[in-house]
Amino acid sequence: MGKTGQEYRKKYPIIRPTIVKELAHGIAVSNLARRVGERMKLSKEECYELSLAGLLHDIGKLELAKYVYGKENETLIIEEMRYVRRHSSLGADILKKKGYSQTIVDMVRFHHENCDGSGYPMNLTREDIPIGARILRVCDVFAALTADRPYRKAFDVKTALELMIEEAKYYDVGVFMAFMNLINEEKLEDILDTEKLEHSLSELVRKGQITIAEFLTEREALEQPV
Repeated sequence: MGKTGQEYRKKYPIIRPTIVKELAHGIAVSNLARRVGERMKLSKEECYELSLAGLLHDIGKLELAKYVYGKENETLIIEEMRYVRRHSSLGADILKKKGYSQTIVDMVRFHHENCDGSGYPMNLTREDIPIGARILRVCDVFAALTADRPYRKAFDVKTALELMIEEAKYYDVGVFMAFMNLINEEKLEDILDTEKLEHSLSELVRKGQITIAEFLTEREALEQPV
């Protein structure tokens, strides 16, 4: 992995059995974001940071877990929704304290911003949103739509794309085009198979707590062509 991988070999044991399911979504976003970055000709370091930010983008939800625990099947009231929306800023603050790069911190902080200014936490628009956050936004939505949720079953890929096209104003045009090309040209079974992701992650957890960097290192090694 080289210098970039070593830089993020932090002693921060985020992966534990209690959050395996939540991280499966992060792994899907990580895989998608890295591939989109590669298609947009981002550097190897930028793609690695995208991969890491994708894996960590919802870490702020851990701070909110006790507050919303048991309410997955309920409609949150407005005050609660405002509180839940803090997760991107909380996640960014966690990663900043742990020494992650400002690029990764900004990706996590702004991954819910929309290009039309309707997102949060700062209502940024277009180029004011970091490119990594714009990529995460698209990948996060797609990964969420194509996964089972307590309140609905997963949408198939075709339906998920149709729903995203209806809301294309939220997304960076260049990012969305690169994403669409990715979806049309690459096999997505492994990326979207969250059960397989959860099993793979559980196997790593059984070895003992493992850092995010170590998990990415092992996953990248498995993806290298023979």
